[in-house]
Amino acid sequence: MDFINGIFLFFIWLVVLRKILFWLYLWQLKEYHISRFLAHFSTENGRKILFDKISFLKIFCLFSLFYIVVKLGSFPYDTSGGRVFPWIISAIFFFFVLFLVYAAQAAKSIKDFFIGRIAMPVFTLKVILLFIVSLMISGMIYYLWGARDDAIPTLVLLDLAIPLWVSAIVLIFQPFFVLARNRILQKAKEKILRHKNLIVIGITGSYGKTSTKEFLKTILSVRFKVLATPDHKNSEIGIARTIINNLNENHQIFIVEMGAYNKGGIKLLCDITRPKIGIVTGVNEQHLATFGSMDNLLSAEGGQELLDSLPKDGLIVVNGNNKYCLDLYKKTQNHGQFYGSAAIYSVNKDKIDSNIWTEEISLKKDLLDFVVMTKDREAVHFNAGILGLHNIQNLLAAILVAKELGMSLEEIARAAKNIKQEQAGITLKTDVHGIQIIDSSYSSNPDGVMADLDYLNIFGGKKVIVMPCLIELGKKSAQIHLQIGKKIAEICDLAIITTKDNFEEIKNGAVARGMEDKKIIFSEKPKEIFNFLTTFCKAGDAVLLEGRVPLEAVKLLA
Repeated sequence: MDFINGIFLFFIWLVVLRKILFWLYLWQLKEYHISRFLAHFSTENGRKILFDKISFLKIFCLFSLFYIVVKLGSFPYDTSGGRVFPWIISAIFFFFVLFLVYAAQAAKSIKDFFIGRIAMPVFTLKVILLFIVSLMISGMIYYLWGARDDAIPTLVLLDLAIPLWVSAIVLIFQPFFVLARNRILQKAKEKILRHKNLIVIGITGSYGKTSTKEFLKTILSVRFKVLATPDHKNSEIGIARTIINNLNENHQIFIVEMGAYNKGGIKLLCDITRPKIGIVTGVNEQHLATFGSMDNLLSAEGGQELLDSLPKDGLIVVNGNNKYCLDLYKKTQNHGQFYGSAAIYSVNKDKIDSNIWTEEISLKKDLLDFVVMTKDREAVHFNAGILGLHNIQNLLAAILVAKELGMSLEEIARAAKNIKQEQAGITLKTDVHGIQIIDSSYSSNPDGVMADLDYLNIFGGKKVIVMPCLIELGKKSAQIHLQIGKKIAEICDLAIITTKDNFEEIKNGAVARGMEDKKIIFSEKPKEIFNFLTTFCKAGDAVLLEGRVPLEAVKLLA
């Protein structure tokens, strides 16, 4: 029996270790923002984590064992074995159910580790410290309460309570990390101040930030020494570390992608970086749930804080095809609020008097071909190897800023030929079955889904979309997914939705536009998704992978 107990304890410790890593991973994924962390549990996947059937089974078995022990303790010592025996058999049954559950979980953890499927945090100093503290607390609880007879139930309780006590550790240590963060931010701010001639370009918005940053970096690099924030480094600490570790006296331009999840977030980034030029790429409800209200979102991602932070000789550049950006532009015309200059880019000039726009657009599978027009009556032909009409907007933002910095349109057009597909966040490839795979799995938002569906529409053959439901949309979520469903029905022959949150809204929207309900499928299993696609599609058909679809499914289609 001691041997079985020892094996049992080993299994439980493996499960405890994996769960600690998972919850640290989840906190890190949500950038330690409480609002984003809590918003995750409003999704179907989040609810699965909280209301895990296996955890309920463990609780049932554990409390059954407690009840049996209490019941056995109530019998007098001279009770006949006939009365005690059924309770002992029940205790053995529940013990081995727990044993089998933990054995299965431990085996799966070992398997997932070797095939690279364990959700692991990036081991920064912060994560390492939180991990060590979590292990120490686990050990202390086991040492203090896990006497020989109580070791297994103590560890089971420890396992079940991991979400609470790991989150408590994160929150308890957060003030200390904030102090350390503030020192890093101050150091970055001081370094920026020492670079007197550095031009900082801040880019914010709900979508298009990364692509615009990448396009602008590529174009400006032909003339200037340019530093840009790396991918996924658009928060205060990521930007500050980029300044501290990478900015040097040779850099002439620093391009900063600015992300935020609460009001005041962009102002904080502007206080650190002191931008002279601001770009607002486009605004929608993508992070409405974390901001709490549209007013808060418009203050930060909507560009108001960026606009307010620009100097009197600054420049704000906005997307003329976005209604929220146009509202921001109108505010710049009130010189009581902004003394700098403002410029607008748009795909066409029908609705707004733009500084720069396009004509003669030719949208092809593997490139964009168009003519850029300016208010100064310039006209230059552009040819860029990027996908999707929506990326013209992002490219126009980069073109306009480069022009404002002294580059000619001809020079910019030559530089734009260096832009690669992956910089736009959407790539095209053909899998081993001859199916054309449009990979837009980097990220997703309402406008991005619609734009990618428009791109999918230029392909011949059958058209399929694979996508999860969008998150952090707040009260607008149902309405937005209904519209997505309608758009899917207009273009696609099959839709595979990988999360349940707003699956019914997508389905209802698609059916309302005439799509058969059997052509809107829910599936979250990568191999099942792969089988659906390879059965339904043939060579020459097109599949759009939109948003964070299961990574294994992406790999299977590579």
